[in-house]
Amino acid sequence: MSKAPFNPLDKLSLARGLARALLENPCERLPPQASFPGAGIYAIYYSGKFPLYEKIASLNRAGKFAAPIYAGRAVPEGARKGALGKEPGTALFRRLREHAKSIEQVENLEVADFWCRYLVVDDIWIPLGEQLLIEAFSPLWNAALDGFGIHHPGGGRTGQQRSAWDVLHPGRPWAKNLKSNKRSEAHIAGEVRVFLEGWKLRKDWLRFEPG
Repeated sequence: MSKAPFNPLDKLSLARGLARALLENPCERLPPQASFPGAGIYAIYYSGKFPLYEKIASLNRAGKFAAPIYAGRAVPEGARKGALGKEPGTALFRRLREHAKSIEQVENLEVADFWCRYLVVDDIWIPLGEQLLIEAFSPLWNAALDGFGIHHPGGGRTGQQRSAWDVLHPGRPWAKNLKSNKRSEAHIAGEVRVFLEGWKLRKDWLRFEPG
């Protein structure tokens, strides 16, 4: 039975190339200390002692950084409206700084326990790279605990309910002004436990990690 010819422009091949380039970069503290230009993709790793996250944290200690807790993208301002090729400025750096600020504001996490990898990418490839990272690693804060990556809601959206992430990790000032989530903290924590019980790190992706 013949196999289809290799297509170097196949979307999966391109996505894997982006992910490989990101994962070959060294991890550094969140947020990066020096500003840099560009937009792109990133992965955030947790290595602390929050009991609920031990299964993930244990894979990110001793320099392993094998299991992102969150993966995301930073696009140039206006890109979501179709403005391809727009000058990115420092979109990726600013996004990572935003995430660090969110963590600094909560009561039960320490930003010193977070690390990141990031890759500056041409804006047309950013969604593809982010999608594959999420599919490959099923990061907890993407797959089972929503809300970490949301921005401060505008005045017209203050009636929305508090995210599950903000219930489990209270402290962001603007989140306190939102409606209570219909699920309790205990209920959300239980959902996280169930997710992590069935979650496994994909061994085929470890080959992308530095040796």
